[in-house]
Amino acid sequence: MDVLKALESCGGAARRPALARLGVDDAALRRAVRAGVLQPDRGLYALPTASPDLVAVLRNRALLTCSSAATAHGLWSLPSDGRRHVYHRRQEAVLGGSVHHAGLLLPPARFQPVAALADVLIHALRCLSFAESLVMVESAVSRGDMTAGFLRQRLPGRRNGKARAVLNWVDSGADSLLETLARTYFRQAGISVQAQVYLERVGYVDLLLDGWLVVELDGRHHAEWKQVQKDHRRNNESALQGHTVLRYYYPDVVYRPEAMVQQVLSVLSRGR
Repeated sequence: MDVLKALESCGGAARRPALARLGVDDAALRRAVRAGVLQPDRGLYALPTASPDLVAVLRNRALLTCSSAATAHGLWSLPSDGRRHVYHRRQEAVLGGSVHHAGLLLPPARFQPVAALADVLIHALRCLSFAESLVMVESAVSRGDMTAGFLRQRLPGRRNGKARAVLNWVDSGADSLLETLARTYFRQAGISVQAQVYLERVGYVDLLLDGWLVVELDGRHHAEWKQVQKDHRRNNESALQGHTVLRYYYPDVVYRPEAMVQQVLSVLSRGR
């Protein structure tokens, strides 16, 4: 494989063994360096556009895990505090400012410095907040790449009680992290919730609470006028069928969930 394509498939930077597995030999690497490929460290090669974080992890011979590996595994994730979460066989070798995670169950990714999906999720369950770890796990479960049972079996004992408690709320069928969080917050408040319910002449609604209150969730930052019109027509048709509609956005669900739940409880208390 061409060096540039090999580096792109590795995320922009890689060590020589990973490139060799992709069919890149030493002669090709020497030519690539002369042509502009960077060599930040011995045996380490990078495109000029490579992420500095990726280069730093490779240079330190660490693996990305927990929230720092969410993007690599295509998992939903919430905004983080910016700290890098890594696995390294020697904790003292972890760079300052990074969060160290110990223990791996499975071999890491072949071509990127990223822990296996199961290890990423176990580290997240032990490390992150309820909401952060829930959305990561549920995104993997919803697409069929993981089961809550598999993770639960590998989180025994009292010290993993917090992690197992998150797994109790993992479900499937949500289309987004907003649905996962809103559904969970409503259920924790004792509300009956159905996700992705089909209503005639309306289509699928995100959540149906107590059989009559529709909750629609919108992650867009800037709505297009045509979509706004479509949403309003759906709301009108829902009302004609006897449903009340509430609509919430990313900041409501992620940053102000208590206020959202209180509003919903207030509407439900008035009756249909």
